Amino acid sequence: MFILSLTYLVPLDQVDRHVEPHLAWVAEGYDRGYFLASGRKEPRTGGVILARGPLAELEALTAQDPFVLAGVARYEFTSILVSRTAPGLEALKG
Repeated sequence: MFILSLTYLVPLDQVDRHVEPHLAWVAEGYDRGYFLASGRKEPRTGGVILARGPLAELEALTAQDPFVLAGVARYEFTSILVSRTAPGLEALKG
């Protein structure tokens, strides 16, 4: 599993112009089975996505995020091996 950490590179008014296409892109990531959870950072400096799949595929997918294509954000990838979860979240293992 990977933590995809999105960081904004420009002021929020510039980011906000791309929110709708970004949300459509996020929905596609869920539909394709890559994304498990997502949300904004607080304070609003970016976002986080919990994702699964081969790193190369996730890198290619995030390269198509409208935020990245517009140059308003970038991603960092952190690989994690989940060894324990709360009840109901066992699907995060493996």
